Amino acid sequence: MNPKERRAARHRPPNPEAEPGSRPRRRKDPITVDQVVDTALGLVATEGYEALTMRRLAGALDTGPASLYAHVVNKADLDELLIGRLCAGLVLPEPEPATWREQLRGVCAQVRDQYLAYPGISRAALAMAPTDLETVRVSEGMLAILLAGGVTPQAAAWAADALLLYVAAYCLEISVMRQRKADDDTDWVVDTAELRRRLTALPAESFPHTTRHAAELTAGTGHERFDFTVTLMIDGLAHR
Repeated sequence: MNPKERRAARHRPPNPEAEPGSRPRRRKDPITVDQVVDTALGLVATEGYEALTMRRLAGALDTGPASLYAHVVNKADLDELLIGRLCAGLVLPEPEPATWREQLRGVCAQVRDQYLAYPGISRAALAMAPTDLETVRVSEGMLAILLAGGVTPQAAAWAADALLLYVAAYCLEISVMRQRKADDDTDWVVDTAELRRRLTALPAESFPHTTRHAAELTAGTGHERFDFTVTLMIDGLAHR
């Protein structure tokens, strides 16, 4: 479904078969797409992306699930709207050949911070075919920076995709770890000292490198690992 068809679908009458036997509640004010996105992001910010369902969203909007389909085609369409809204908040620099690597790292850090503000939402960005104009704007901006840095078009195209994929995966892992700690009180998944202790306690004859370099394997605070990986990927392009 292309963007024009998606927009048209958001204004179709609700599908009565979407929720058999349900009776949509009536609102005094009509729902808008912006309200849908605002409410969905609010739910994700407070409860996490996993809690976001069409039924849960409808409840927060004080309406029935079927009425949402007048504005949002399906959950995948909602995901695209959410990521598009986050992308709208990104500031893209004017490509500068002399500082293209710093510019690219800056964009990746912005995407990271947006994703981490909404726990688990980066899952929505995975395997998504971008058609939202704000999402495409970010891809266009990253491509422009890479090309300004002298990266070949094919490498630039794949690099932009790889960087965004890494950012999404990085943020998703952090969200999963935090959720596991909250659900199971498993401190060790985020406790560096405990993880290091477990690694050094392994039998050295079977895991000589792991036990010897447990400190290096568990090193890093804040976003040091993120910065290392993004820099590694970008510097690799510079040396192609």
